[in-house]
Amino acid sequence: MNKSSRKLGFSLVILGAIFWGIGGTVAQKLFQQYGIAVDWLVTTRLLIAGVALLFIQSFKNKRKQIVDVWKNKHTALQLVIFGLVGMLAVQYTYMASINHGNAAVATLLQYLAPVMIIFYTVMRRQAVFTRQDLITVLLALIGSFLLLTNGSVVYLSVPIPAIIWGILSGIALAFYTIYAIPLLKQFDSLVIVGWAMIIGGLALSFIHPPWQIDNSSITFEALIYIFFVIIFGTMLAFWFYIESLHCLAPKETSLLGSLEPLAAVLTTVFWLKISFGSFQWLGTACIIGMILLLAFGKKPVPKQGQKTLHSESYYEQQ
Repeated sequence: MNKSSRKLGFSLVILGAIFWGIGGTVAQKLFQQYGIAVDWLVTTRLLIAGVALLFIQSFKNKRKQIVDVWKNKHTALQLVIFGLVGMLAVQYTYMASINHGNAAVATLLQYLAPVMIIFYTVMRRQAVFTRQDLITVLLALIGSFLLLTNGSVVYLSVPIPAIIWGILSGIALAFYTIYAIPLLKQFDSLVIVGWAMIIGGLALSFIHPPWQIDNSSITFEALIYIFFVIIFGTMLAFWFYIESLHCLAPKETSLLGSLEPLAAVLTTVFWLKISFGSFQWLGTACIIGMILLLAFGKKPVPKQGQKTLHSESYYEQQ
């Protein structure tokens, strides 16, 4: 994997993470100020963003993939599972956590995913656990703890439902990151992400159809926020994130995606005017340190017969 590909991967996942983090804060404003229902927003954003991605794909050389992905039963089943257990689960659990707490807490809990991915791959003997892995895991855990509790060992500053939904979001993101790799080997990311969004949106439509909404809550300002959440916070964020998997290993993508909490924290504090403690800023610094370590730290050289999560051989194996 050449340096230019890795740089592209870093750029995509960083942009995707920032869009996703800001989109979460905008969604929080929609929930709390405009009374928009979580089910409706998730359904609408998935359906519109999914159709938009497939529309873009229809202008590319590999437009036939839009249909070809359904011709193989095994691939079709994988796509359905990815759409329901990956895409829909990540979207809904994340938004539910925001609704019960705030965007900063939701994104921080979601980024337990890198820790889950590291231990999953080590347990399956797909990678060795390195010293750098240990440091990044510790920084992620310490940073998340400080951001969530502001340094208290006995007090949680967020409601329990927000924590539960946030942890479930982390599990869903870990699955989403790993499960997408085989599909991306065969089809463009636009095809996979687009269909996954449509599948997830259609499934949730049975619970909350997108046309069922209180029009009195939809102002012009609310429409602008909804547009941002759908286009930037959903379509571009997910597309960039999953496209980066072509250039980076799953662990790298998920750890660099930790920029998302920083974007959510900054917009939550400075835009929504929610207070932030000194220990929470220290936790932010831990996450920044983790990202810098991943981006600029030395890649370990695997011993004969071993693979690391940084190695190209590992990436190709997925």
